Amino acid sequence: MIKEVPIVIEAPPEPRRAVVAGRDRSVKIRPLGRAADFDAILDIQRRVWGHGETDLTPSHQFRITIRMGAILLGGYIGNRLAGFVYSFPAVFEARLVQHSHLLAVLPEYRGRGVGKSLKWAQRDRAVELGYDLITWTFDPLQARNANLNLHTLGAVTRTYWRNFYGDQEALVLGPGVRTDRFLAEWPIKSSRVERLGAGGAGRAFPAKAGRALARRRENPESDNDFARPGRSDLALSDRVILAEVPPAMNKLREKPEVIAAWQRGLRCALEHYLGRGYSIDDFIFGDRCYYVLRRARAAK
Repeated sequence: MIKEVPIVIEAPPEPRRAVVAGRDRSVKIRPLGRAADFDAILDIQRRVWGHGETDLTPSHQFRITIRMGAILLGGYIGNRLAGFVYSFPAVFEARLVQHSHLLAVLPEYRGRGVGKSLKWAQRDRAVELGYDLITWTFDPLQARNANLNLHTLGAVTRTYWRNFYGDQEALVLGPGVRTDRFLAEWPIKSSRVERLGAGGAGRAFPAKAGRALARRRENPESDNDFARPGRSDLALSDRVILAEVPPAMNKLREKPEVIAAWQRGLRCALEHYLGRGYSIDDFIFGDRCYYVLRRARAAK
């Protein structure tokens, strides 16, 4: 049962912050709720996503929703607001959940654990409020985000949405590239998430796995950033299947046709296997990156 959320005047009560191995102690998490906070959030949205005024999540939405159960937290480096996370109450598959709509970190503070610290603090607050699931969307083409969501945090996805946000210029990676999205499901009270939150190790690289999608070389003699995907293999029956994605898709912005080819390949492979009982429950990040799909074990 979701606990009643108290009305607040300026900001929601400060969340409990568990001491967790691996969280950057230089990042201080605070609730946001003042007019100056909302102004800072608008500026972060402009800088991170390049949104025009009509695409910004407005101050009045933050103001009302934090009074009605939303979670709005800021991550500070020193006295500077370096990023924020925002989620609101929602219904998913007949369950009350928090849907995490925005997570943004200013470019100069990336790589310092701000996003990770914000997500764990969001999780702590959601648990306090009685939730057991947080959802959000993310771009299948963004390997670093996938690694954070699936490997570091322990989220899973069973859902692939084509062109979910439409052809919004600020959200696409280039001409001919659509706003395909995963729906992440983060079971915040699961033993795996508890273990990861306490600094436990993630899953080991699977010893045996089928390859649903892998890159091919434009020039077999050289290793280059512009390798295109090969043909999707849709005939696999392995319990664990891998689907490759380039580690830094943003580097390919001058090659939008390559980005579009990867999107088509991933869409083909992932829709196929997600529709056949697999879920994506991990990510392998490195010089070569892979989504890890697992088929649920049959009940005995």
